[in-house]
Amino acid sequence: MPLHLPKNFPAIERLKQENILVECGEEKTAHGQVKPIKIAVLNLMPTKLQTETDILRLLSASPLDIEVAWMRLRSHTPTHVPAAHMDAYYHYFDELVSLSFDGLIVTGAPVEHLDFEEVDYWDELTQIFSWARTSLKSTLYICWAAQAGLYFHEGIHKYALPKKMFGIFPQRVLHPEVPIFRGFDDVFCMPHSRHTEIRKEDILQHPELTLLAESEECGVSMCMTTGGKEIFITGHMEYAPDTLDQEYHRDAGKRDDVDLPRHYYHDDNPAKGPLVTWRAHAHLLFTNWMNEYLR
Repeated sequence: MPLHLPKNFPAIERLKQENILVECGEEKTAHGQVKPIKIAVLNLMPTKLQTETDILRLLSASPLDIEVAWMRLRSHTPTHVPAAHMDAYYHYFDELVSLSFDGLIVTGAPVEHLDFEEVDYWDELTQIFSWARTSLKSTLYICWAAQAGLYFHEGIHKYALPKKMFGIFPQRVLHPEVPIFRGFDDVFCMPHSRHTEIRKEDILQHPELTLLAESEECGVSMCMTTGGKEIFITGHMEYAPDTLDQEYHRDAGKRDDVDLPRHYYHDDNPAKGPLVTWRAHAHLLFTNWMNEYLR
């Protein structure tokens, strides 16, 4: 089944090059009487166009009919994307709140250095979190959003790390019977790029939370509330193969604390390029989320 996207949406050509079925504008057609899965995406990443393509690529793996709406905030104006793009393709939360959605994805954001209440859009963000809990089937929280969601819903704090958690880390599945892990191996890889963490002992103090996956190297990677109402992912399963490479070359030379991303390059040599070890499980995770939690 295709993704339904607005005509001229920038990700369309890249997705079509990857043989992903997309329908847009007047090309959109009905597929039987099957109701499409409707997903809102609150994209807080500064690299919005790249993140759009990354998320759409994973949503396309489902056999379901998918409709996506891009959400923006009135309390925050992005500075790394043309205003014309935001005006053309994004809708304010108050314009979407009365519509019917099955799920929500909230991305990471480059605000880890701030306490949650210091983030300029925190009040509006918490309104969205509350709406999602009462109105939607499931919400997928990614990276900083996972920390923010755990703090708002459960009062769980984030902690600063002595050094950036940066690289691809093996994760151990703790509850293979949970539907989000249908078809998973016992161990899967997950990209991480963060300066803060959530601690296992805090998760375990909340009986409504299930610790889903963890790593000896990077700690908690996934947990969820009862029934998968909220699924929190502390890494970036949506990352494209070259994303960490771009981050590394962006920061190397500008700061003296930039290490090579771990378990990422062939032979730890940037000249040899990334060794991609997470993409199959990334597609499976998003497909399981839509199939098992949004239908």
